[in-house]
Amino acid sequence: MFEQLPSSLLQAGAIFLSIIIEALPFVFIGSLISGAIEVYITPDTVHRYLPKSKIARILFGTFVGFFFPSCECGIVPIVNRFLEKKIPTYTAIPFLATAPVINPIVLLSTYMAFGNSWYMAFLRALGALLTAFILGLLLAFVKKDSILKADRKPLHQHQFSHLKKGQKWFQVFVQAIDDFFDIGRYLVFGCLFAALVQVYVPTRFLTSLTTNPLTGILVMMLMAFLLSLCSEADAFIGASLLSSFGLAPIMAFLVIGPIIDVKNLLMMKNYFKTKAIIQFVTISSVVVIVYTLLLGGLG
Repeated sequence: MFEQLPSSLLQAGAIFLSIIIEALPFVFIGSLISGAIEVYITPDTVHRYLPKSKIARILFGTFVGFFFPSCECGIVPIVNRFLEKKIPTYTAIPFLATAPVINPIVLLSTYMAFGNSWYMAFLRALGALLTAFILGLLLAFVKKDSILKADRKPLHQHQFSHLKKGQKWFQVFVQAIDDFFDIGRYLVFGCLFAALVQVYVPTRFLTSLTTNPLTGILVMMLMAFLLSLCSEADAFIGASLLSSFGLAPIMAFLVIGPIIDVKNLLMMKNYFKTKAIIQFVTISSVVVIVYTLLLGGLG
Protein backbone atom coordinates (compact mmCIF):
# COMPACT_ATOMS: atom_id res chain seq x y z
CA MET A 1 0.00 0.00 0.00
CA PHE A 2 2.71 2.48 0.97
CA GLU A 3 4.68 1.72 -2.20
CA GLN A 4 2.01 3.51 -4.23
CA LEU A 5 2.46 6.79 -2.34
CA PRO A 6 4.77 9.51 -3.72
CA SER A 7 8.32 9.26 -2.39
CA SER A 8 8.16 12.86 -1.12
CA LEU A 9 5.11 12.01 0.99
CA LEU A 10 6.86 8.96 2.43
CA GLN A 11 9.88 11.13 3.21
CA ALA A 12 7.63 13.68 4.96
CA GLY A 13 6.05 10.89 6.98
CA ALA A 14 9.46 9.58 8.04
CA ILE A 15 10.60 13.05 9.07
CA PHE A 16 7.34 13.63 10.95
CA LEU A 17 7.83 10.41 12.92
CA SER A 18 11.47 11.25 13.65
CA ILE A 19 10.53 14.70 15.01
CA ILE A 20 7.70 13.26 17.10
CA ILE A 21 9.91 10.50 18.52
CA GLU A 22 12.61 13.05 19.28
CA ALA A 23 10.22 15.51 20.93
CA LEU A 24 7.83 13.30 22.91
CA PRO A 25 10.30 12.25 25.65
CA PHE A 26 11.09 15.88 26.40
CA VAL A 27 7.42 16.84 26.41
CA PHE A 28 6.79 14.02 28.88
CA ILE A 29 9.73 15.09 31.05
CA GLY A 30 8.40 18.64 31.00
CA SER A 31 4.95 17.38 31.94
CA LEU A 32 6.39 15.36 34.84
CA ILE A 33 8.23 18.41 36.14
CA SER A 34 5.02 20.41 35.71
CA GLY A 35 3.11 17.77 37.69
CA ALA A 36 5.69 17.81 40.47
CA ILE A 37 5.48 21.61 40.66
CA GLU A 38 1.69 21.39 40.96
CA VAL A 39 1.78 18.80 43.76
CA TYR A 40 4.83 19.83 45.80
CA ILE A 41 5.15 23.60 45.33
CA THR A 42 2.69 26.15 46.68
CA PRO A 43 2.59 29.88 45.81
CA ASP A 44 3.82 30.66 49.33
CA THR A 45 6.85 28.42 48.82
CA VAL A 46 7.65 30.11 45.53
CA HIS A 47 7.55 33.61 46.95
CA ARG A 48 9.55 32.59 49.99
CA TYR A 49 12.56 31.57 47.90
CA LEU A 50 12.35 34.05 45.03
CA PRO A 51 14.73 37.04 45.24
CA LYS A 52 13.11 40.26 46.41
CA SER A 53 14.16 42.72 43.70
CA LYS A 54 12.82 42.62 40.15
CA ILE A 55 16.28 42.60 38.57
CA ALA A 56 17.34 39.67 40.73
CA ARG A 57 14.16 37.81 39.78
CA ILE A 58 14.81 38.43 36.10
CA LEU A 59 18.36 37.11 36.48
CA PHE A 60 17.07 34.10 38.42
CA GLY A 61 14.64 33.21 35.62
CA THR A 62 17.32 33.81 33.02
CA PHE A 63 19.90 31.45 34.52
CA VAL A 64 17.86 28.77 36.31
CA GLY A 65 17.23 27.03 32.99
CA PHE A 66 20.77 25.65 33.23
CA PHE A 67 19.40 23.05 35.67
CA PHE A 68 16.52 21.86 33.45
CA PRO A 69 17.76 19.23 30.95
CA SER A 70 14.98 19.72 28.42
CA CYS A 71 14.65 21.08 24.91
CA GLU A 72 11.98 23.62 23.96
CA CYS A 73 9.39 20.87 23.54
CA GLY A 74 8.99 20.41 27.30
CA ILE A 75 9.38 23.97 28.57
CA VAL A 76 5.92 25.41 27.84
CA PRO A 77 3.95 23.29 30.36
CA ILE A 78 6.57 24.06 33.03
CA VAL A 79 6.29 27.79 32.40
CA ASN A 80 2.51 27.61 32.44
CA ARG A 81 2.61 25.87 35.80
CA PHE A 82 5.05 28.45 37.16
CA LEU A 83 2.68 31.24 36.12
CA GLU A 84 -0.23 29.43 37.78
CA LYS A 85 1.85 29.43 40.97
CA LYS A 86 2.05 33.24 40.74
CA ILE A 87 5.67 33.38 39.66
CA PRO A 88 6.09 36.78 37.94
CA THR A 89 6.02 36.78 34.15
CA TYR A 90 9.38 38.58 34.15
CA THR A 91 10.86 35.50 35.85
CA ALA A 92 8.97 32.78 33.94
CA ILE A 93 9.38 34.12 30.40
CA PRO A 94 13.19 34.53 30.60
CA PHE A 95 13.24 30.91 31.76
CA LEU A 96 11.17 29.98 28.68
CA ALA A 97 13.73 31.68 26.44
CA THR A 98 16.95 30.33 27.95
CA ALA A 99 16.17 26.87 29.32
CA PRO A 100 16.22 25.14 25.89
CA VAL A 101 19.61 26.73 25.09
CA ILE A 102 21.76 27.00 28.21
CA ASN A 103 21.16 23.57 29.73
CA PRO A 104 24.26 21.31 29.74
CA ILE A 105 22.94 18.84 27.15
CA VAL A 106 22.34 21.52 24.51
CA LEU A 107 25.61 23.30 25.24
CA LEU A 108 27.52 20.02 24.93
CA SER A 109 25.80 19.12 21.64
CA THR A 110 26.66 22.59 20.27
CA TYR A 111 30.27 22.17 21.39
CA MET A 112 30.55 18.81 19.64
CA ALA A 113 28.70 19.84 16.46
CA PHE A 114 31.15 22.66 15.74
CA GLY A 115 34.30 20.61 16.17
CA ASN A 116 34.70 20.91 19.95
CA SER A 117 34.22 24.68 19.93
CA TRP A 118 33.30 26.23 23.27
CA TYR A 119 33.32 29.57 21.45
CA MET A 120 30.23 28.63 19.43
CA ALA A 121 28.49 27.25 22.51
CA PHE A 122 29.29 30.48 24.38
CA LEU A 123 27.98 32.70 21.58
CA ARG A 124 24.77 30.69 21.43
CA ALA A 125 24.23 30.86 25.19
CA LEU A 126 25.06 34.58 25.24
CA GLY A 127 22.45 35.33 22.56
CA ALA A 128 19.75 33.47 24.49
CA LEU A 129 20.71 35.13 27.79
CA LEU A 130 20.59 38.62 26.28
CA THR A 131 17.21 37.91 24.69
CA ALA A 132 15.79 36.56 27.95
CA PHE A 133 17.13 39.44 30.02
CA ILE A 134 15.61 42.07 27.71
CA LEU A 135 12.28 40.20 27.70
CA GLY A 136 12.38 40.18 31.49
CA LEU A 137 13.14 43.90 31.71
CA LEU A 138 10.24 44.79 29.43
CA LEU A 139 7.84 42.51 31.31
CA ALA A 140 8.96 43.91 34.66
CA PHE A 141 8.90 47.61 33.87
CA VAL A 142 6.72 48.10 30.76
CA LYS A 143 4.11 45.34 30.30
CA LYS A 144 2.54 44.44 33.62
CA ASP A 145 -0.78 42.80 32.67
CA SER A 146 -1.25 39.04 32.65
CA ILE A 147 -0.11 37.10 29.60
CA LEU A 148 -2.31 34.07 30.34
CA LYS A 149 -5.55 33.57 28.42
CA ALA A 150 -8.66 34.16 30.49
CA ASP A 151 -10.54 31.35 28.71
CA ARG A 152 -7.73 28.78 28.73
CA LYS A 153 -8.38 25.34 30.10
CA PRO A 154 -7.86 25.73 33.85
CA LEU A 155 -5.30 23.59 35.59
CA HIS A 156 -6.47 21.44 38.45
CA GLN A 157 -6.27 23.41 41.66
CA HIS A 158 -6.20 20.93 44.54
CA GLN A 159 -4.68 20.78 47.98
CA PHE A 160 -2.10 17.99 48.14
CA SER A 161 -0.46 18.66 51.52
CA HIS A 162 -2.67 16.15 53.35
CA LEU A 163 -1.77 13.26 51.03
CA LYS A 164 0.72 10.53 51.87
CA LYS A 165 3.97 10.20 49.94
CA GLY A 166 2.69 7.49 47.60
CA GLN A 167 -0.51 9.40 46.93
CA LYS A 168 1.47 12.53 46.08
CA TRP A 169 3.55 10.64 43.53
CA PHE A 170 0.37 9.25 42.01
CA GLN A 171 -1.00 12.78 41.70
CA VAL A 172 2.24 13.91 40.02
CA PHE A 173 1.59 11.36 37.25
CA VAL A 174 -2.09 12.32 37.04
CA GLN A 175 -1.21 15.98 36.56
CA ALA A 176 1.63 15.09 34.14
CA ILE A 177 -0.63 12.94 31.94
CA ASP A 178 -3.25 15.68 31.87
CA ASP A 179 -0.65 18.22 30.72
CA PHE A 180 0.89 15.78 28.25
CA PHE A 181 -2.36 15.14 26.38
CA ASP A 182 -3.38 18.77 26.69
CA ILE A 183 -0.39 20.00 24.66
CA GLY A 184 0.18 16.82 22.63
CA ARG A 185 -2.26 17.76 19.89
CA TYR A 186 -0.43 21.05 19.30
CA LEU A 187 2.87 19.19 19.14
CA VAL A 188 1.51 16.80 16.47
CA PHE A 189 0.34 19.62 14.20
CA GLY A 190 3.61 21.49 14.69
CA CYS A 191 5.70 18.43 13.83
CA LEU A 192 3.58 17.69 10.75
CA PHE A 193 4.03 21.24 9.45
CA ALA A 194 7.78 21.13 10.10
CA ALA A 195 8.10 17.81 8.24
CA LEU A 196 6.25 19.15 5.20
CA VAL A 197 8.47 22.25 5.12
CA GLN A 198 11.64 20.13 5.24
CA VAL A 199 10.50 18.11 2.24
CA TYR A 200 8.82 20.69 0.04
CA VAL A 201 10.85 23.87 0.67
CA PRO A 202 14.28 23.36 -0.98
CA THR A 203 17.36 24.66 0.82
CA ARG A 204 18.66 26.01 -2.53
CA PHE A 205 15.78 28.45 -2.64
CA LEU A 206 16.63 29.78 0.82
CA THR A 207 20.36 30.11 0.14
CA SER A 208 19.61 32.06 -3.03
CA LEU A 209 17.99 34.77 -0.90
CA THR A 210 21.07 35.48 1.24
CA THR A 211 22.48 38.41 -0.72
CA ASN A 212 23.66 40.31 2.38
CA PRO A 213 24.15 39.62 6.12
CA LEU A 214 20.68 40.87 7.14
CA THR A 215 18.80 38.75 4.61
CA GLY A 216 20.99 35.78 5.56
CA ILE A 217 20.03 36.24 9.20
CA LEU A 218 16.33 36.59 8.37
CA VAL A 219 16.36 33.53 6.13
CA MET A 220 18.05 31.38 8.77
CA MET A 221 15.65 32.60 11.45
CA LEU A 222 12.75 31.67 9.19
CA MET A 223 14.34 28.29 8.54
CA ALA A 224 14.75 27.68 12.28
CA PHE A 225 11.08 28.53 12.84
CA LEU A 226 9.81 26.30 10.04
CA LEU A 227 12.08 23.31 10.62
CA SER A 228 11.27 23.26 14.36
CA LEU A 229 14.29 21.14 15.19
CA CYS A 230 14.96 19.99 18.73
CA SER A 231 17.52 22.25 20.43
CA GLU A 232 19.60 19.20 21.28
CA ALA A 233 20.05 18.34 17.58
CA ASP A 234 19.81 21.61 15.65
CA ALA A 235 23.50 22.48 16.17
CA PHE A 236 24.50 19.64 13.83
CA ILE A 237 22.27 21.10 11.10
CA GLY A 238 23.69 24.55 11.78
CA ALA A 239 27.25 23.29 11.58
CA SER A 240 26.60 21.70 8.19
CA LEU A 241 25.36 25.07 6.85
CA LEU A 242 28.10 27.24 8.35
CA SER A 243 30.21 27.39 5.20
CA SER A 244 27.19 28.38 3.09
CA PHE A 245 25.76 31.10 5.33
CA GLY A 246 28.51 32.32 7.67
CA LEU A 247 28.67 32.91 11.43
CA ALA A 248 25.95 35.54 11.96
CA PRO A 249 23.08 33.73 10.13
CA ILE A 250 23.97 30.38 11.71
CA MET A 251 24.04 31.94 15.18
CA ALA A 252 20.63 33.50 14.50
CA PHE A 253 19.41 30.00 13.54
CA LEU A 254 20.78 28.51 16.78
CA VAL A 255 19.51 31.21 19.11
CA ILE A 256 16.00 31.84 17.75
CA GLY A 257 15.08 28.22 16.96
CA PRO A 258 14.67 27.02 20.57
CA ILE A 259 12.88 30.25 21.53
CA ILE A 260 10.42 30.44 18.63
CA ASP A 261 9.34 27.55 16.42
CA VAL A 262 6.10 26.10 15.10
CA LYS A 263 5.72 23.55 17.90
CA ASN A 264 6.37 26.12 20.61
CA LEU A 265 3.95 28.70 19.26
CA LEU A 266 1.13 26.18 18.91
CA MET A 267 1.68 25.01 22.48
CA MET A 268 1.90 28.61 23.76
CA LYS A 269 -1.35 29.43 21.94
CA ASN A 270 -3.09 27.06 24.33
CA TYR A 271 -2.05 29.13 27.35
CA PHE A 272 -1.00 32.66 26.40
CA LYS A 273 -2.87 35.62 24.93
CA THR A 274 -2.30 36.18 21.21
CA LYS A 275 -1.09 39.73 21.85
CA ALA A 276 1.47 38.46 24.37
CA ILE A 277 2.74 35.84 21.91
CA ILE A 278 3.12 38.45 19.15
CA GLN A 279 5.08 40.70 21.51
CA PHE A 280 7.26 37.77 22.61
CA VAL A 281 8.04 36.83 19.01
CA THR A 282 8.70 40.43 17.94
CA ILE A 283 11.00 41.35 20.82
CA SER A 284 12.93 38.08 20.66
CA SER A 285 13.40 38.41 16.90
CA VAL A 286 14.62 42.01 17.10
CA VAL A 287 17.13 41.19 19.85
CA VAL A 288 18.48 38.19 17.92
CA ILE A 289 18.79 40.22 14.71
CA VAL A 290 20.71 43.02 16.46
CA TYR A 291 22.91 40.54 18.34
CA THR A 292 23.86 38.56 15.25
CA LEU A 293 24.40 41.68 13.13
CA LEU A 294 26.87 42.85 15.77
CA LEU A 295 28.52 39.43 15.65
CA GLY A 296 28.82 39.71 11.88
CA GLY A 297 30.35 43.19 12.21
CA LEU A 298 32.89 41.97 14.75
CA GLY A 299 33.72 38.99 12.55
